[in-house]
Amino acid sequence: MLIVALILFGMLIGAGAQLVLGREGKSIDWAMAVVAGLIGSFIGGLLLSLISGDGLALRPSGIIGSIVGAVIVTAGWRWSRSRLAS
Repeated sequence: MLIVALILFGMLIGAGAQLVLGREGKSIDWAMAVVAGLIGSFIGGLLLSLISGDGLALRPSGIIGSIVGAVIVTAGWRWSRSRLAS
């Protein structure tokens, strides 16, 4: 059950990152949302939680770090995809 909750949380964070950066097209790319959300949450959320001293508990610093991490991963994904298309 925890794995399903983590995947859903990653999807929401990844979708939020796409909304922050602006969507490409009419809908959210859910594959990108899952990957960016999970990677961004792991790297950004864990790093910011540990730096702020909150540990591994669910705190606002971890959620903010998750969103920032997902935005960075989504922006990098879009940049690399545009470089390959050119």
